[in-house]
This record gives sequence, C-alpha cells and structure tokens, in this order.
Amino acid sequence: MRIDIVSAVPEIFTSVLQSSIIDNAQKNRVCKIHVHNLHDYALDRFKHIDDYPFGGGAGMLIKCQPVFDCIEKLKLERKYDEVIFMTPDAKKLDQMQVNQLSLSENLIILAGHYKGIDQRIRDELITCEISIGDYVLSGGELPALVLIDAIVRLLPGAIGDSQSALDDSFMDGLLEPPQYTRPADFRGLKVPDILLSGHHKKIEEWQQNMALEKTKKIRPDLLEKEGEEE
Repeated sequence: MRIDIVSAVPEIFTSVLQSSIIDNAQKNRVCKIHVHNLHDYALDRFKHIDDYPFGGGAGMLIKCQPVFDCIEKLKLERKYDEVIFMTPDAKKLDQMQVNQLSLSENLIILAGHYKGIDQRIRDELITCEISIGDYVLSGGELPALVLIDAIVRLLPGAIGDSQSALDDSFMDGLLEPPQYTRPADFRGLKVPDILLSGHHKKIEEWQQNMALEKTKKIRPDLLEKEGEEE
C-alpha cells in the first residue's frame, strides 16, 4: 500500500511516522508513506496557500490552486482508490470503514488546516470524507495520523502477531474483553481463575460473555447498530 499525505504542516507527521508499528511497516516494505507540503505548490514568493473567505467571517481557507496542483500531479503518477479529506463535518470513522480502506492499493489523505478548505476542492477532488469525532481540532493532521495508524496495523506483515489485530475491539462488533498478564496475583488482585485453567473453549466463552457485557454497559449503540444491520 502507498499513502500520500497532503498537508500545510508536514512536520507534524515526522515523529509518528518514524515510530512503532508504522515505522516497522515501512521498513518491512508493507507500506510506503509520503508527505507532501502544500507550501511547495504555492505560486507566490511568500508561499501563501490560504486566503480570506468570500462573504466574510473569521479565519482563513486553503485555496484551490495548491491542492489541485498537488493532487493532480499525484494522480498523473498512479491511480488512487480514494482521495480522503479529514473533516469534523463528515461521517464518523468506524472499524468497518478502516477494514475496507486497508484493502486499498493507493490512498491520498488531505489534512486541512486553518478554518478549512475551499468547497470546490471537496466537490471536485475528494472522494471520501472522514471524521474521527464530533469535535474540532486545529487541523486535519492528527485525524490523518489516527486513520493511518488504524489502517497500517491491519496490513499483512505490519504486526508480528496478525491475530492480535483481529482480536481487537470492534472487529466483531463488540468491545474487547478484559485482558491480564503476569503475575497472576498482584497485591491481592487476582486474575480470574478461568484464564488460568487452560480450558480454551471455556476461556473463549468467558471472553465472549465479558465482551458482550462490557459492550452493553459502555457502548450499547454498537449492539443496536448490529441489530439494525441484521
């Protein structure tokens, strides 16, 4: 997989993309991630990429020209499955969408900044808009990193134990059950006996029941959603 990030503040990505699973995935050639600085596509000597909105109002908008020039250049080089824009006024990201995107070959992720972007960018270039929640951040860089991390960890070879990703919360529509590691008794706080029994079928039943109870308590909406889909 190849992911191209388009951003006005590319330095935000450096640390995360060079750390942990994402870094290992790139070193193992599981994926390639490239960050493109929108300021490199500005036409004036001051490298301006934003301007005041028509009709007035606070804040600045990213202009069409640098975004069109950058994305059109990338699309001449290869075919992209999606051109994604991270924005709070979109459908919220969920595991099902992450699973689908992880099957892509090439993705472009546009991380907005300032007040937002010119609507014509959304109308003409963007094929998929994603929100990570009903709140506003300073820009789309952190949401883009959230999306990239969620996708990359699902790619074959990104995680040493691929089953670990498959067992995570939301993969089966439920939250993950409680997890424990050694020691079995820490300051009198003991691991449930069933997990020490070695009886794999009973352990799986316990984990399923605990996942269901946890989901009912914390995220009952997930169970309602599953019922609607059926």
